[in-house]
Amino acid sequence: MANYNAIKYSGFSKGSLTLIKTLTASSSSTLSFVDGASDVVLDNTYKEYIFILNNIHPSSDSNVQLQFNGSADTGSNYNVTKMTTHFSAYHYESDAYTAVGYNTAYDLAQSTAFQVLSASIGADNDQCGSGYIHLFNPSSTTFVKHFISNVSYVQSDDVQRIDYVAGYFNTTSAVDAIQFKFSSGNIDAGTIQLFGVN
Repeated sequence: MANYNAIKYSGFSKGSLTLIKTLTASSSSTLSFVDGASDVVLDNTYKEYIFILNNIHPSSDSNVQLQFNGSADTGSNYNVTKMTTHFSAYHYESDAYTAVGYNTAYDLAQSTAFQVLSASIGADNDQCGSGYIHLFNPSSTTFVKHFISNVSYVQSDDVQRIDYVAGYFNTTSAVDAIQFKFSSGNIDAGTIQLFGVN
């Protein structure tokens, strides 16, 4: 695992980031990080983890959402109960419209469903999404597990949008696997990197 010393990332305090695993999509239905599988560490080795999403590109241009979920049984089921909030800002390429708003369609209230990270990443050759998820202390067996997500992307209708998600996995069991997928179709291209934060 590579070590990225003293990196300040997106406003978080300085620390040492250790690259644990990089997954590269190639018409992949899902990308999954499972503790103990394929050199993935997602346990009490680190109190914080960061997933970096780079140029995530869907196979479908039909209003598909990038989503994620957690597992408390090493990837057998991705159905951990979540409580979340979701808001976004957007700007049309034509400069016709701009807005900031809360998205009730994408928040979750004590739900085991996959959490939407982005509303609609486009599948044109010049469209993709990038961002991060910061996951806090997923191995705790005392507290819930908080996360923060920020994804910037171009929608299928040529709108620049940024979505913010925050919430928690409402379980005192350890969350030991994370899975990413689109609501429909495959992850055509892109990488997701998992870092541990010292």
